[in-house]
Amino acid sequence: MRNIVLPVLSAALLSLAGCGGQGDDSLGDDAADAAEAEAENIEAMAANASGEQADRLEGLADEVEDRGEAAEERIDESDVDAGELTDAQKNALVNGQ
Repeated sequence: MRNIVLPVLSAALLSLAGCGGQGDDSLGDDAADAAEAEAENIEAMAANASGEQADRLEGLADEVEDRGEAAEERIDESDVDAGELTDAQKNALVNGQ
């Protein structure tokens, strides 16, 4: 899944970067917040697991957080004019679709 999400998100951001609109940090913040919430859910599952399974879940939570932070940076650096995007486009960027 991760192998599909990152190229699609990158392509979307690159195409939007050409728009030259004003950046909207809140859109990037939303992406990081969504990843953080997902990571917290995974960490809760890890707390109920043991051994290798708990370790794998903790590692997955770290990866999810890292991807969220990277998405936030890409969105912020793309200088997207969030006011010009539809709600569906905003949700796609935030959710990495």
